[in-house]
Amino acid sequence: MPFDIDPRLLRAFTAVAEELHFTRAAARLYVAQQALSRDIRRLEREVGTALFVRTTRQVALTADGERLLPYARRVLSAHEDLAAAFRPVPERPLLVDVGVPIGTAHRVLEDARERVPDSCELVARFHSGLTGAAAELAAGRLDVSFGRYAGLPPAVRSGLAHQPVRLESMAVLLREDHPLASRPEVPLAELAGETLYAAAGNPQTEEWTELAARLFAGRGIAMAEPFPEIEGSREFVRVVRKRGWSVLASVEFIDVPGMVLRPVVDPVPLSPLSMVWRRDLHHPGLTALRAAVHELAGENDWLAVPEDAWLPREDAAVMGVGVGVGEGEGVRGR
Repeated sequence: MPFDIDPRLLRAFTAVAEELHFTRAAARLYVAQQALSRDIRRLEREVGTALFVRTTRQVALTADGERLLPYARRVLSAHEDLAAAFRPVPERPLLVDVGVPIGTAHRVLEDARERVPDSCELVARFHSGLTGAAAELAAGRLDVSFGRYAGLPPAVRSGLAHQPVRLESMAVLLREDHPLASRPEVPLAELAGETLYAAAGNPQTEEWTELAARLFAGRGIAMAEPFPEIEGSREFVRVVRKRGWSVLASVEFIDVPGMVLRPVVDPVPLSPLSMVWRRDLHHPGLTALRAAVHELAGENDWLAVPEDAWLPREDAAVMGVGVGVGEGEGVRGR
């Protein structure tokens, strides 16, 4: 038995042992699957025994693999403790804008918090809109945000990086007594003649208002008059109820008493959500967030395109989804 096993090999072994799936383990470690398999074979040569039973359908630990796993975990833990003892400066808190404390961005944040040590803080912020958050990112007052990346001006995007997270289906928030509220889904054509609030007048959310304007164009749907920025979910609920608005939203949205949320269909309008950060940002919290996005998006098919979908062409290109060109401003999924 060798006494100088590379911790990288033990890290590869532990990832595969915990995932029991080479593809997921490679994604977790940010390495190519071929490189991961090579490391596992090298470790098996060094310890002189097979550690996994591989078939086309599954991966399982051998008895020797089961025996090695607790030792590998202890070595890696000691290795991390050693690195932490000589780490010169603790990482500063990472400021993450999730908009509201529910939904996709919040799920990504919560998952990422499980991936970092207690010393690494991911602190939530609740800004409204990627347009406003992008200015905070550029100024260094915010580290990560979520929103429609294609809706930012090219000059702003040049200083930012992004990772596609989800294609969220849009919905409409209606009063309980609205004629369409009794339907489980609302066909887009049925919204003709309606006036919907889509944050017009809020300079922080211009990317969302512009997406709504494209969706409404030529369909007889009016945009509610401009209104000053509404800060916080409680104030949003108060204003919406007082003014009696119907609201364009996504299928994951805050509860508004006296109102119901209904998915929009025929076609399904999509709201593209990316995670966005400064190009020069390096932080273990960002690494954890990116890993969380990768895993959650894969497990939940967050980037799948419905058969009958609407999405602006540039958004489809930015999100890297395979769709065919449809009529007007949108594209339709195959």
